[in-house]
Amino acid sequence: MSIFNSLHINASGLGLERLKLDTISTNIANINTTRTEDGGAFIKKEVLFEESLKQVKSPFTGNMEKKSFGVKATEIAENEDGIVIEYNPTHPDADENGYLQLSNVNMADEMIEMITAQRSYDANVTAMNASKEMLKKALEIRTN
Repeated sequence: MSIFNSLHINASGLGLERLKLDTISTNIANINTTRTEDGGAFIKKEVLFEESLKQVKSPFTGNMEKKSFGVKATEIAENEDGIVIEYNPTHPDADENGYLQLSNVNMADEMIEMITAQRSYDANVTAMNASKEMLKKALEIRTN
């Protein structure tokens, strides 16, 4: 196991939280979008992720084992829950029956997710700074 693994793990967390913040920003920017290239209203997007595993040789047994190496984003998926349809025949994006599909983005939910992502980002920065400080102290050790 490398001395720099903690930095790599924190960097993967920082990258994931940045992607989450980008996705949340896109959702908020499109909260009132009723027409997309694919047709219909904007659908809320969510970042799906999983633990990033790496095969490493155990220094104790010599066997190959899986070790956690942070997180990785697997996809940005559309969440179609809560799509709203309202009757508004005067709207230019209404269908032939006068119904308009609205975005399923909820501003309150997005703000909660944004605060959570910001806090996770801050926690990763703090952990990374602690790791850097430990590495710095290790370099200061002198042998007599």
